Amino acid sequence: MTGFIIGATLLVLATLALLLLPFFRQPNNRELSRQALNAAIYRDQFAELERDRDEGALSQDDYVQSRAELERRLIEDSSTPDSAAAPAQASRAVPTALAISLPLVAVLLYLMLGTPAGLKPQPAAEQQFSAQDIERMVSGLAAKLEKEPENLQGWAMLARSYRQMGRLPEAVGAYERVVSQNGGDADLYVEYADTLASVSGFNSKVRALIDRALQLEPNHPIGLWLRGTAAYESQQYAKAIADWETLLRLMPPDSEDANVLRANIAETRTRLVKP
Repeated sequence: MTGFIIGATLLVLATLALLLLPFFRQPNNRELSRQALNAAIYRDQFAELERDRDEGALSQDDYVQSRAELERRLIEDSSTPDSAAAPAQASRAVPTALAISLPLVAVLLYLMLGTPAGLKPQPAAEQQFSAQDIERMVSGLAAKLEKEPENLQGWAMLARSYRQMGRLPEAVGAYERVVSQNGGDADLYVEYADTLASVSGFNSKVRALIDRALQLEPNHPIGLWLRGTAAYESQQYAKAIADWETLLRLMPPDSEDANVLRANIAETRTRLVKP
C-alpha cells in the first residue's frame, strides 16, 4: 500500500509540473507591454508633427493644437494599468486552482471508479488453500519424487508434509528413503524416530535412530527428550532423569517448558525410591 501511495503521489506531481510549467515561464524580453508600445507610437507621431511643421505642411497653430491633443491622449493611456497585469493575476490563480483541485479530483475518481480494497494486504496464499488443494499438491510431489529417487530435499519435504497431515505410515516410508541416503542429519533422524514411535512405540529401531541423532548432535533437545522418554517407558528411570536434566540445562530457567520438565524429573525421582 505504501508503494502505491508513493507512486500515485509522484504521478500527480509530474502531471502538475507539466500543466503548470507554462504559467511559470518568464516572458520573453523582446515582448513589449502596451504602455511601451504606445510610447513608441507616440514618439513617432510627435516626430512626424515636427517634420510637418518644419517642412511647412503644418502651421504653428495647428502644430500646437495637434501636439496638445497627442499629449492628452498619451496621459490618458499612461494612467491605464498595463495589460500584462491582468494575465499575471490570472496566471497565479490558475496554477493555484490546479494544484488544489487536481489531487482532490484524482482521489475522488479513484474512490468512485477504482478498487480501494486492492490496497489492503491480501492473505498469504497458503491460507487460501483448501484441504483438497494441499492433498493434491502432496500427491503431485509424491508422483514426481518416484521419478527422482535421489532428490533428498524433496523426499524430506514429502515426509514432513505427510507427518503434518497425520499420514504417519507414509511419512515413515518417506523418512526411510531420506535417511538411507543421508546419514549426517540429526534433525532427520529425530523426526524419523518420533514419527516411527507414534506408529509402533519405542522399539529397538526407534532407539537406534535416537542414539544415531545424539551421536551426531549430543545436545539435540528433541533427541534428549525422546531418549529420556524411551528410558522412562522401559522403567530405566535414572537414564531418563540424566537425559532430562541435560535438556533442562539447555532451557531458559524460567520458561514454561523448563517448569514442566522439572515436574517430570521430580515425578520420576519418586519412582526411583519405590521398592
